[in-house]
Amino acid sequence: MQLTDRRKFILEQTRIHPVPHAPSISLHLADEDVDLWHMGEDELEALGLPSPFWAFAWAGGQALARYILDNPEVVAGKHILDFASGSGLVAIAAIKAGARSAVAADIDPFAADAALINATLNSVTIKSTTEDLLNKPPSQYDLICCGDVFYDPDMTKRVLNWLHSSDRSKPTHILVGDPQRSYFPASQLTHLQTYEIPVQRELEDNETKKTSVFTFLPQ
Repeated sequence: MQLTDRRKFILEQTRIHPVPHAPSISLHLADEDVDLWHMGEDELEALGLPSPFWAFAWAGGQALARYILDNPEVVAGKHILDFASGSGLVAIAAIKAGARSAVAADIDPFAADAALINATLNSVTIKSTTEDLLNKPPSQYDLICCGDVFYDPDMTKRVLNWLHSSDRSKPTHILVGDPQRSYFPASQLTHLQTYEIPVQRELEDNETKKTSVFTFLPQ
């Protein structure tokens, strides 16, 4: 049976929790009390549900949110893109810190809906999109935030090519939040800040994960 009401599913299959490293923001997240937490790949596929990355507060997004909240001048008055946004955490943090606008972009329509639901929960307004932005230049934004995107070789290659395509005449600032997963492009990033991020052991095999925020400079 395919899901027809994404919003209803998100609200029923999550519980509201403060973000561990940015507790001024709360999100609708999966936990052990809901069925979504226990669903395997076959059950998700039967529902027509992609892997629910939107239902968890990943380390890279938490680091970016914390950095933005602590350094509001980075986003103040700017147009922000939260790329591969999942829950919309970074877009929400940007608006709370004074951004002019924020777009949560994720090709998963459940993530796009979850981001809007989470924005309402936090009394902020953002936009969401499921457009595959890797097929168009990223220069329309003042700041692009990328959390936990370097987990797969093909994804890493596509994201790096996209970031390098930024228009040099209209430079876009790029922030990356990442616990330095397998395909992390260290040589192309400059370190800004490191945090010990509380995470779910079931996802990360640990209770905390050292995660950093970096700036990316297109070559």
